[in-house]
Amino acid sequence: MGNTGELSPYEAQDAAGFVASMQRLKVRSGLTYRELEERAALSGDVLARSTLADVLQRSSLPRPEVVAAFVRACGQGHRVGDWLDARTRIASRIAAGTVTSSGSEDGAESPPDAAEAVGVRSRPTAFRTTGFVAAVMVPLFALIAWGLLLDNPDTPGKRVVPATGWVTIRPSRTPDLCLTDGRDRAGAYANAVAVQLPCVQATVPRTYLEPAGEDLYRIQWHHPQEGKGCLTVMSTGPVKGMLEPRNDCVHATLFHLVTAGTRNAGEYLIRPGNSSRCIGIVDEDTAEGAEAVEERCTGGAGQRFLVREG
Repeated sequence: MGNTGELSPYEAQDAAGFVASMQRLKVRSGLTYRELEERAALSGDVLARSTLADVLQRSSLPRPEVVAAFVRACGQGHRVGDWLDARTRIASRIAAGTVTSSGSEDGAESPPDAAEAVGVRSRPTAFRTTGFVAAVMVPLFALIAWGLLLDNPDTPGKRVVPATGWVTIRPSRTPDLCLTDGRDRAGAYANAVAVQLPCVQATVPRTYLEPAGEDLYRIQWHHPQEGKGCLTVMSTGPVKGMLEPRNDCVHATLFHLVTAGTRNAGEYLIRPGNSSRCIGIVDEDTAEGAEAVEERCTGGAGQRFLVREG
């Protein structure tokens, strides 16, 4: 890795300058976007390379969790506090109106700062009747909070548009494992089912996330010998509830992807479109070869997945 010492985030005076400091840190690290994504995953962080590339091309203030994951991935974990402190100072200036922000982009955060700005700018207003102030400001803040809830991609249960096309689907707790084809560990079924295996070994089949309308998706597997199959929840047989790749994609299971509502951005629940249940790793097992299965939704760690471009 390159030399990442001596670079201070406190040199930045506004959002654009802060992003420029992040750009310099990336250059000094000598790491590619893919390498930064992989290093973040090893630390338990989510830092999609597409999101990071977008953040570093914008002049908006990135979200705190993006900044922290990025700094750790660059090998500066001991300085995360400094970067977050510098970011907070700039956010305060934006809220106070002393500096400007270019708005919100992927991985950027300006709506919360905008809410703070309303509070800052309302204080100098000299209303003599406090009851009138409360009557005006309470509905205003309620509207702001509601708007932020609707715009927040991590609102629990909100259906969002994840990365589509070629992707990897990884259990959130074990991001070095990917859903791929394998066999049920009981040996009860001769065909392939979806299991979790190390991503470095799971190069085939490739996973393709295909939009199917109405916030639904097909999860396709493309195998060089077997061709294309679509994951289907088994309704009968010895592996009932597990996912099998079927050649009949027309009648394959369609899935909703909804935000998990956790502190980790980018975590999804995968829910079959024809049921109220969720896909999870059986018994929340973290072992290689553990099967994916349809089960009652609990929001537990074994039911949260990362969908990444791949």
